[in-house]
Amino acid sequence: MIVEQPSLFTNADWSNESASREHLNLSESVLKDWKQRIFNYQTALTPQQQVSLFESIETDPYAIDPFKLPQQNTQFWRQKAEDQGVAALYFVIDYELPIVLYVGETIKSNQRWKGEHDCKRYLLNYRQAHYDYQLPSSLGIAFWSNAPVKTRDRQKLELALIQRWRSPFNKENWTMWGTPFTYGKQ
Repeated sequence: MIVEQPSLFTNADWSNESASREHLNLSESVLKDWKQRIFNYQTALTPQQQVSLFESIETDPYAIDPFKLPQQNTQFWRQKAEDQGVAALYFVIDYELPIVLYVGETIKSNQRWKGEHDCKRYLLNYRQAHYDYQLPSSLGIAFWSNAPVKTRDRQKLELALIQRWRSPFNKENWTMWGTPFTYGKQ
């Protein structure tokens, strides 16, 4: 019996793939340099000690290390879940180097990536560039399930983490890193 591995991408994603590949104007050396700059920035970050007795870990972006969270496949949302999930922050990571590519927040961790999400397209383009140059990548996602339940509080913490890690797939950091993988939306 042949078991087919589920795809991270929908049929619509794949139908756009050939058209969007035409827009990738990124050499192998530029891709490697881009990743190395992000890696250098992120590895220079050091965890800070909590300075206030009144500030909880739930609101301290320096207390969350995405690389120490349990790794999950980017297909997590296809797995049958008993519930809708919990309020969480999540990190899309290329564990090969490793670098944090995207930081997000959700109220329903088991459902967040069902349907449309721009980050799926960025990952498709990122992965394709690695395939084209036969470069290794190991994409995964990690959830931090101690996020505040209140939307505003969770979004505030998400923004602080985006600013701390300078994750390149978050639009807040596009000016810093450029946007080589954001093409292809129709």
